[in-house]
Amino acid sequence: MRNIVLLATSCLFLACGSSQVSEHKDYVKADVAKYMKSITPADLKKHLYIVASDEMQGRNTGEEGQKKAGRYLIEQYKDNGMSYPKGADGFYQTVPSEFMTRPFSPKLNDSENIWAYIEGTEKPDEVLVISAHYDHVGMKNGEVYNGADDDGSGTVALLEIAQAFMQAKKDGYGPKRSILFLHVTGEEHGLHGSRYYSDNPLFPIKNTIADLNIDMIGRRDEAHKDNGNYVYVIGSDRLSTDLHNINEDANKKYTKLTLDYTFNDKNDPNHFYERSDHYNFAKKGIPIIFYFNGVHEDYHQPGDKPEKIEYDLLAKRAQLAFVTAWELANRENRPVVDKK
Repeated sequence: MRNIVLLATSCLFLACGSSQVSEHKDYVKADVAKYMKSITPADLKKHLYIVASDEMQGRNTGEEGQKKAGRYLIEQYKDNGMSYPKGADGFYQTVPSEFMTRPFSPKLNDSENIWAYIEGTEKPDEVLVISAHYDHVGMKNGEVYNGADDDGSGTVALLEIAQAFMQAKKDGYGPKRSILFLHVTGEEHGLHGSRYYSDNPLFPIKNTIADLNIDMIGRRDEAHKDNGNYVYVIGSDRLSTDLHNINEDANKKYTKLTLDYTFNDKNDPNHFYERSDHYNFAKKGIPIIFYFNGVHEDYHQPGDKPEKIEYDLLAKRAQLAFVTAWELANRENRPVVDKK
């Protein structure tokens, strides 16, 4: 997290003849819990020990460590049978150095957002974005700032959420709406990657139904030191009552986390609502949710390492994002924007 100081429906031929059946079944009959439970602590841990390893050199924007982490993400999507979005010519959206130039800030190299995609079966032109930033702050004085929680946790959550949706699709339950899995760059230097995408969207902003943004969900903060069964939910009701209720209902049915709205208060002095990538979507009028575990002693410190992640908590919070995304992707109507 940024520091404040700075399918059209396809058909299958049956082997026994030429009759056809729809690939997409009635999603109401899908075993959502089965797909949710495919998001496991073990898989998240496997990915995070790679994404937040010393080998990635803290994933500073535009540097080789970040690019290496990006190549790992792309290989995971390919292994899951996923491709880049329609209309794109690859998994990368280049974010040029000039776009990220800020007064009194270090010059950044060209960098890339990374995107993967599942096309909707019934409403392919409507797009749900699930986002997380995959950059961190790099190295300082020769020491690696691994960024396991910030935001390695959100990065690997996206991989597992995508894998769960692909498993459902292979079972005939492809999402009705399209889903864009968006790993953005340059968050730590000023929310640059999400700003670039929102200004240069692959799909029309008016067709983007919501953004679920995941930034730091692998640890607990001091306020919850005795019970980690929580997640901070920020922004869910700022633009859409529907979105807020969808997330609440999904949690009650499936994950039963304590949803903490402390930082959703418009008067909260931390201003977390303005400090991660969802904000660039919200500014365009797109309903958002920011999932967050709060700040801990290793925030932007070299101690933010994968061995300190609570993988059971990481899995449960990622599962909440998945079941909320499932409802958004498959319900009859997109969430209504009823607030400004």
